Amino acid sequence: MVLAGLVASQQVLAELARGQEARLRELVRLHVDGLSVALGPSVLRKDVWEVYDTLDRAGRAGDAQRMALTVVADSDDRILAASDPLRAPVDGHLRDLAGVAAALPVDAITLASDAPRVRVLAPLQYQGRNVGSILTELDVADLVAERRRAVRALLAFNGAVTLALAFVGYVAVRRMMRPVSVLARHMGTGGADPVPIPLAQLPGGDTEMAQLFRTYNGMTGAIRARAEAERRLSERERLVSLGRLSSSLAHEINNPLGGLLNAADTIRTYPDRPDIVRASVDLLLRGLNHMRDVAKAILDHNRLDRAGQALTPEDFDDLRLLISPEMQRLGQRPVWSVAVSRADLAGFPAAPVRQIALNLMLNASAAAGPGGHVGLSVTCPDGSLTLSVSDEGPGLPEAALARLVGAEGQSGGGVGLGIVRDLVRDLGGRIEHARQGRSTEIRVTLPAAPAGAAA
Repeated sequence: MVLAGLVASQQVLAELARGQEARLRELVRLHVDGLSVALGPSVLRKDVWEVYDTLDRAGRAGDAQRMALTVVADSDDRILAASDPLRAPVDGHLRDLAGVAAALPVDAITLASDAPRVRVLAPLQYQGRNVGSILTELDVADLVAERRRAVRALLAFNGAVTLALAFVGYVAVRRMMRPVSVLARHMGTGGADPVPIPLAQLPGGDTEMAQLFRTYNGMTGAIRARAEAERRLSERERLVSLGRLSSSLAHEINNPLGGLLNAADTIRTYPDRPDIVRASVDLLLRGLNHMRDVAKAILDHNRLDRAGQALTPEDFDDLRLLISPEMQRLGQRPVWSVAVSRADLAGFPAAPVRQIALNLMLNASAAAGPGGHVGLSVTCPDGSLTLSVSDEGPGLPEAALARLVGAEGQSGGGVGLGIVRDLVRDLGGRIEHARQGRSTEIRVTLPAAPAGAAA
């Protein structure tokens, strides 16, 4: 709008200038032609008084008020007379007057500048030959003022029109963008559980905006359905994992329990045989100690206040005790390598590291299948903690791998893998996946923690 106003204003001003210059050239041409006819004989005779008298009578005419100065010179460029003799003395040279060098021919008169006076130099012709020169100084202050008034009027009009159109455009755009504001507000305040837009706020008709609103409402429903499906999947996997661990631990307790019952029956049958009683009591003690270790490992793993405890080598012993029944049930070969000391692990929290290791071991055991190979390697190079879990299974599916090493919100795979990813991210670590031949390796690297960070 501003550009259009500038172009239109320029055209109006250019047309005004052309009109003013055309009228001014016509006026000067008439003035010069009239003086040429009247002054020709006097200039040839160099009759100064006759020339001055003619200039005086021409200066009193109504149309000559614009002529601020008129100077007549002969063919030798000597001044014969002037309407203002003080500014142009008789017998002086015309070329010595101020501004003569900048004087314009009649056909070249222009008002390009804001000067209030314009000088015009024209030949004085009589009977087809040049007999002298006429220098005329025109007063164009009124034309310059008129042009300035036109500029101010155009600026005021264009400014008012531009502001009015800008206001109308602002109101129209705000009205058109109101549905977008409603959509942006719902998208910005929905958080993890986006809220659908009420039907009363939906635009009418089948416009693109109405389709966008309906698409957004459909998306919110899909997000809610997905969140509910993930919640149910997480609950189901938790129950499945709990059932697997429970059955394995029940098997682990049931085996020594049968031996304990046999030992108790042996003592009752042979109370008078000290050697048999001592052997049976030793068997009872070993079985009870084993059951105590299993119960302790379960309590340590599920104790709520473990988040504030530092990691120790015993935590990995507990993990081995928890995972061993499942691996024995599947006939798998565990390869356990924990080459760390208590001082190496002092800066790492026990609860999240145990959770990471247990979830990776359970997934590796499930992937390896009966008789497969499952390994855990724990090292602390340069103060960082590296957990490496390997198996000889078919490898992670793409969905499970994306859930483990991809961005948050990836679907597919087990919920346990998502838990591992979130825990590693919270600890500032990274997860690496490698597949070589039949072996799959998941390596978790946790950065060194400041002293006392896990306390």
